[in-house]
Amino acid sequence: MEKRKEFTLALKDAMKNKDNIGVATIRLIMAALKDRDMAEREKGNAEGVDDAGILLMLQSMIKQRQESSKTYSDAGRCDLAEREEAEIDIIRSFMPEQLSDSKVRKVIDDIIKDIDAKDIKDMGKIMCVLKKDYAGQVDMSRAGAIAREKLL
Repeated sequence: MEKRKEFTLALKDAMKNKDNIGVATIRLIMAALKDRDMAEREKGNAEGVDDAGILLMLQSMIKQRQESSKTYSDAGRCDLAEREEAEIDIIRSFMPEQLSDSKVRKVIDDIIKDIDAKDIKDMGKIMCVLKKDYAGQVDMSRAGAIAREKLL
């Protein structure tokens, strides 16, 4: 199902169930998506953000909330940290299952072989393929560390 429709249906369900955090989080997702769509349209892409772009946006939103949760926890604001964690769970529900570290290593090995990567200069090419083919399935910072380790 197209991600946009998935968000709309999830918002309706959250509203029916009086899930305040769910409603707020899904509205944040939809607002971020609208912003990205406008930016894409300014670049000449009338369609807006595609599903792969949406998955990257969701990944970015999760990362932001993880950082906020840690900050709140360190400051002793467990109530706010718990809310951030709840938002992370909601955002993750829209993402495909994450690949395990061993699967990510195999994927990176295959990409290195396919593009004939030799050294760290080819890192960008590897990351580009990962973002295109495995958006939302791979933690890109973790994948970058694995790729760097294999190229050095």
